[in-house]
Amino acid sequence: MWFFYFQDEVLMSLNIIALRQDTPGCNDIVHFNNAGAALSPQPVVSAIKKHIDLETTMGGYEAAAHVDPLIEQFYDSAAKLINCTRDEIAFMDNATRAWDMIFYSFNFKKGDKILTCMSEYASNYLAFLQVSKRTGVIIDVISDDEYGQISLTDLATKIDERVKLIAVTHVPTQGGLINPVAQVGQIAKKYNIPYLLDTTQSVGQMPVDVQAIGCDFLCATGRKFLRGPRGTGFLYIRKNLIEQIEPPFIDLHSACWVADNDYVMRKDARRFEVWEQNIATKIGLKVAIDYALLLGLPEIWQRIQLLATQMRQQLTEITSIKLQDSGQQQCGIITFTSTKKTVEEIQQHLKKNRINVSISLQEYARLDLSKRNIAALVRASVHYYNTEEEIEKFIQAIKFYCN
Repeated sequence: MWFFYFQDEVLMSLNIIALRQDTPGCNDIVHFNNAGAALSPQPVVSAIKKHIDLETTMGGYEAAAHVDPLIEQFYDSAAKLINCTRDEIAFMDNATRAWDMIFYSFNFKKGDKILTCMSEYASNYLAFLQVSKRTGVIIDVISDDEYGQISLTDLATKIDERVKLIAVTHVPTQGGLINPVAQVGQIAKKYNIPYLLDTTQSVGQMPVDVQAIGCDFLCATGRKFLRGPRGTGFLYIRKNLIEQIEPPFIDLHSACWVADNDYVMRKDARRFEVWEQNIATKIGLKVAIDYALLLGLPEIWQRIQLLATQMRQQLTEITSIKLQDSGQQQCGIITFTSTKKTVEEIQQHLKKNRINVSISLQEYARLDLSKRNIAALVRASVHYYNTEEEIEKFIQAIKFYCN
């Protein structure tokens, strides 16, 4: 029911009316906070509730055993989403924990180097700082190019034998920028350097293919553009690296206690999982991924770009508004400031009009925002279920308040 075709178009389009009917939240609010947490579709909500009800009537362990085939399908769905194998996928509580499990597996020594980008997210950079204080590892930040994205030229000049990890973000939290991650992957592969990619804001918004990108590790969340439940995410680990690294901590799910003084690790990516998991939300994430796959990531991405372009163009027509997005190619995250109102005032005004946006503070991406002398931004993030009429309502609310 979600698709229809135009006779004069090659690409398949999305049936927005049907998709909005499948999204209860669309009845009450205009939701432009999809980069924070998107509105879940009814099948995701129903799957979570169904399993919670099953646990209530059957018991937690028994309910999990009853739906084990469905749980196992999560790994197939996530693998299909990013073009890998099921053995390379681990279920996680969130993208940050997925990222942490890989990063804290590295045994950095004094003088080793980590290469990262100017737009790196605070949680990741805080981990760099913590490990740097503990070990003496050097954090080497790749410069931006003229578009504000990772400078591939500067990256290449920073490569030497001390570089033990390249860790960058695909789409930063604080703007529409899309970093050239496939080109980063080519450089990482050329010099045989492990490559960790944060796709928290890109998975579910656009096609993400780990084979094309060339990353060795990838973290993703469920709550944002995948429209899944909060408290879910997943980790990808390239197969030939799984047995080369041990997680920073293990339990009886990730390893087997084979003798009084010995254990054996799992052979797949699930060595990075823990035994206790939220089964209801794991199933919910599986359903959310299947939902996105059914619609098609190219179609989703096309729709998001269309809406984002409309929003940016109309914001530029408001004299007191300044767009703050960088990047040669931009996504569905639109950031701006006003010469007339603070970002907090704008957010509250929009909230009174039942329009959701969020705020990105300098501390979320200090290297980038402090360099640009920006203390905070309004962040509006569109998804395919948003409409042109919702954007118009948003624009009119901004015009009325900020002029």
